[in-house]
Amino acid sequence: MIKAGKVAAILLAAGQSLRFGGSDKLLAKVDGEPLLLHASRRIMELKPARCIAVCSDAQGAAASLLATLGFAVVFNPHPERGLSSSLARGIAEAAQGPSEAALICLADMPFISLRHLQALLARFDGGHAPIVASAREGIPMPPALFARSMFERLQQATGDHGGRKLLAGARLIEAPASQLADIDLPDDLRR
Repeated sequence: MIKAGKVAAILLAAGQSLRFGGSDKLLAKVDGEPLLLHASRRIMELKPARCIAVCSDAQGAAASLLATLGFAVVFNPHPERGLSSSLARGIAEAAQGPSEAALICLADMPFISLRHLQALLARFDGGHAPIVASAREGIPMPPALFARSMFERLQQATGDHGGRKLLAGARLIEAPASQLADIDLPDDLRR
């Protein structure tokens, strides 16, 4: 188990929304609020030591909303390089502080519960379980918690899969498919 006060939470919010069409999906409304506010609020409720958001536009609407909530906003000038480029930026920022682990969350997953995030922290063991990931039917996925010992490897990931290879050895915490749903297409909002 690790206490939230020893964790840096990183919200990856720099995707290009290519499948969503011409607009920024993170600003699309879910229950009357921008999509990215849902995941960010769960992180804030967890009360981690640091809240870090990686955005593709440091002066954009998403970055402004997240900064207002208290997130340290990190700019990713190359979101076209895939999720791993955002992950590397967020981990580099987390590594500058004393956090013992980093919780990686995706801004397009609005239905994650605080209880699920707490379950990830409860199963963490820096020595025996340095990676704890969410799972849907046994398939590892974010949100995921990584020990500080994994930071360097996370920064070396490439492409659009981020830490996926590392998740293969993770301790898994199952969650309902409805909680782990992400928004990729406009139709996903209607479901």
